[in-house]
Amino acid sequence: MTPVALTSLAAIPSPSQSVWHLGPVPIRAYALCIVLGIVAACAITEIRMRRRGAPEWAVLDIAVWAVPFGIIGARIYHVITSPDAYFGPGGHPMGAFQIWNGGLGIWGAVAGGAVGAWIACRRMGIPLAFVADALAPGLPLAQGLGRWGNWFNNELFGRQTSLPWGLKIYEWDPARGAAKTDFAGNPVVQSGLYHPTFLYESLWCLGVAILVWQLDRRYRFGRGRAFALYVMAYTVGRFWVEAMRSDDAHQILGMRVNNWMSIIVFVGALIYFLRVRGPQERLVVAESGEITVVPADGTAADPAVSDAPVPAGADGAAKAAAADGAAKAEAADGAADVELADAGAPGKTTPAAPATAGEAQPSKQ
Repeated sequence: MTPVALTSLAAIPSPSQSVWHLGPVPIRAYALCIVLGIVAACAITEIRMRRRGAPEWAVLDIAVWAVPFGIIGARIYHVITSPDAYFGPGGHPMGAFQIWNGGLGIWGAVAGGAVGAWIACRRMGIPLAFVADALAPGLPLAQGLGRWGNWFNNELFGRQTSLPWGLKIYEWDPARGAAKTDFAGNPVVQSGLYHPTFLYESLWCLGVAILVWQLDRRYRFGRGRAFALYVMAYTVGRFWVEAMRSDDAHQILGMRVNNWMSIIVFVGALIYFLRVRGPQERLVVAESGEITVVPADGTAADPAVSDAPVPAGADGAAKAAAADGAAKAEAADGAADVELADAGAPGKTTPAAPATAGEAQPSKQ
């Protein structure tokens, strides 16, 4: 068997159809991939928020605002950075509203989604940074799932390649959501094979999700630093994947606009990650439904940590929660000391008598 035949057998196929009709209702694969990504991100964020004290299903109250704003922002960014298809010679202005044909920019999605999430967080009394850190592993997973919509649409592939995992691409008819056909009704295949950049980015996003999840478990990032880590990791991958793409794009100084955006956003996230400090936060929900933000490590609350309005009496509640946690820890530590002393543990001495007035007592470390 010739090398050409082997390459052909190993090629990644592309779907010849991305739209199916359930009666008069079109079912679009691109939309399904986006929705699947949103559901996955919401599920992960909900689990992480609950573990940090948030009320059940708080993520849905946030998603109601963040998702529409994110989709609108993503489309606006795409149209601004790729205007020729809509407003250039032979362009179709109404196509700017046809998001089912593809074209959602991640930077617009993050910016728009952040605005929507900020509105929801202000209404609920939850810090935006708290939600961003909970979302940090889920968002790249959502992006990775959404990239498969590009595969269904036969779009955003890379340059031609002779690698065994080259992607087979059809001549595409966006109006029908299907491949163009010849006189015999067979899908028309473009010559050659192409880099499957959708797959590269999807796998990279999965790696970013795992990276952020594991590092956040170890270092317990707070104040949006887990989200900044996600941004840095994603932009590194987006830079090299974007450089491989062959679709038309505006360039500045010989480099694609999205590559410049990757550099700018990476630098911004790095500065934020290095300059911002603060403990991971938890939410304390009173019986009345009032939400108080406290550090997850049980230390005294710092009003500067939260970017949400602090309810009346929240400062006292935070201090009480912190004091209660410290008292419980001290009691547990003292109980353990007594048990070890009773058991005759080697090296364990009997607690000294309380110091008299004016004598300094050593602090417990």
